[in-house]
Amino acid sequence: MSSGSLYVIKLGSSTIVNHPNIFEEINRIVKRGNQLLLVAGGAEAIKRKYEAIERPMPFLTLPSGDEVRYCSPEEMPIIRAAYHENIVSIVREQLNGFGLSLFAQLGGDQGIVYGQKAKPIKAVKDGKTVIVRDSLFGQFVGSHISFLKAALAEFDVVCLTPPIWEPELANYINIDADVLAAHLAVDLEAHHLRFVTGTAGLLTDIDDASSTIPDVYTTDELPSVKGRMKQKVRAAQLAIQQGICDVAITGPHTIENGGKTWFWNIGHNLGAFDLLNKVVRIPSVSQDEHELAHYLVNTIIDPSVSGHVDEVGNVVFRKGSGPNTLLLLGHIDTVPHVWQVGTDANGLTGRGVVDAKGCFVNFVHMLQDVDVPEQGTLLVIGAVEEEISTSKGAFYIRDHYKADAVIIGEPSGEDSLTLGYYGLFKLQITIHRAQEHTAAKDSISAIDELYNVVSDIRTRVRDVDPQSLSSLIDISHRNEQGYLTAIGILNFRISPQAGNDYKDKIDLTFGEGISIEVLRSTPGYANSRSDTLVKAFVRGFASQGKSIHYLKKRGTSDMNTLATTWSNVPMVAYGPGDASLDHTNDEYLHNEEVQSARTILKEAVTEWFQLRTEV
Repeated sequence: MSSGSLYVIKLGSSTIVNHPNIFEEINRIVKRGNQLLLVAGGAEAIKRKYEAIERPMPFLTLPSGDEVRYCSPEEMPIIRAAYHENIVSIVREQLNGFGLSLFAQLGGDQGIVYGQKAKPIKAVKDGKTVIVRDSLFGQFVGSHISFLKAALAEFDVVCLTPPIWEPELANYINIDADVLAAHLAVDLEAHHLRFVTGTAGLLTDIDDASSTIPDVYTTDELPSVKGRMKQKVRAAQLAIQQGICDVAITGPHTIENGGKTWFWNIGHNLGAFDLLNKVVRIPSVSQDEHELAHYLVNTIIDPSVSGHVDEVGNVVFRKGSGPNTLLLLGHIDTVPHVWQVGTDANGLTGRGVVDAKGCFVNFVHMLQDVDVPEQGTLLVIGAVEEEISTSKGAFYIRDHYKADAVIIGEPSGEDSLTLGYYGLFKLQITIHRAQEHTAAKDSISAIDELYNVVSDIRTRVRDVDPQSLSSLIDISHRNEQGYLTAIGILNFRISPQAGNDYKDKIDLTFGEGISIEVLRSTPGYANSRSDTLVKAFVRGFASQGKSIHYLKKRGTSDMNTLATTWSNVPMVAYGPGDASLDHTNDEYLHNEEVQSARTILKEAVTEWFQLRTEV
């Protein structure tokens, strides 16, 4: 069971029947904490069913010359049986073998997915054009979204197949499984949609397995795409036009290990902003950074740059091998929720474009733009889980990497440099009390008591750090077996002046039935204005005719985590974007600011290596 990001994966029946290794990949996706909807096709399964009952499979010849399977009312029970016997049973057996729980059914069972029968079709029979009225083929209309979301939350994998239900006919109708997957991805606001096929994505030459088309843009024509692959392309385009998910056709018979064709709802003409537009279109909510990290490693190909994904999921690039190491540390995760990315002539909007994908993509561009001297190393890392309390990426970097100076990728605006951040003191307060009648003398509810404890803690923290800020960010309560429990999450922003030992000065002891758990206690940090790193930025700003503005932010960044053990390592934060838009539904980044910040960053990085060499 998971509440993580949603994958919709469409598997052809040939993959399901003949390539069981695909289920190992599905298992890994689920074990990363994701929800997974598997949409299964049935061509191979249906073929096997007809062979088993020694019945010829009926086809119709269209006026175009294409052949399509004919599904009359007499054939529908056979098709349904084929899915049950040759698809659902195999999926259940394979996934149960990995210990995964499964909810599986035909889409039309209980009317979970419903549609509308298509209009009569023209076919050619004995050289004559005829009208076929009883073909049970149709199109998607909708699904019971709340039911499917509940099933996805309860089971490790949900599997649906055609056919779907036609309410007016009170019968099943067939539907293309690729199109079904695309519609369900849109309905359920999936983050990732994959069409697994027998080739390495789309190919420019069907006879050349290495001729994968890496990217398809909205205006692209695809003359090499033939036959059934056209339907996958139509389904992929539907999903990128209407959904929020990233979309790729993968294979052969694999999600991650073969070729991959990505689909983008943008044009070809984005130039220097092409990578940024793609990165923002790959959802990467905290703990779901895998797709973006691996996309970047597979995309940033340069003989002078090495790249990999480390043990905790950070994406790591290195250029140069000298002793003077400059770390450009961004983060690739975002807060929820994800909405459809929009691009216009001036910039783009999308979750995480300001906080902080725009900053990190500028860091990635430095790998190509900056000439790293012989005595230098440029380390570019995109950390995971920066937006949640774990900060797993930053803690791993702190303990496994080294650098002589650090630039954090957070929005400061092109004209400003961030010298420091407040720290984070995050508490979980739990009140556990036996239930009482609210009219009882001196009775106080668990929630009222929670508020009183919050007030007391705020006073105690202010005594230690008068500049602190606090916010009660979550409250939950439950009543179980005569006991009331109230839980609150209390956040404090702690100023750098409070020092590293502030938490030891705060008394968190209360009476019986009250427990306080410290979820995070990271001190604030402030860099001086006089070190080499700041001087490099001063020169970078001056090269563009700009004066520098210094900021100290009341938020927290990975800078705080590194500073807990990286003593005497200068650290600043710089990047394009208006930080007031962080975590809002109004994130927007201007191309002009992105380019200006990129130029200043390049100058500053170059200057730092020069100054470091002079020391």
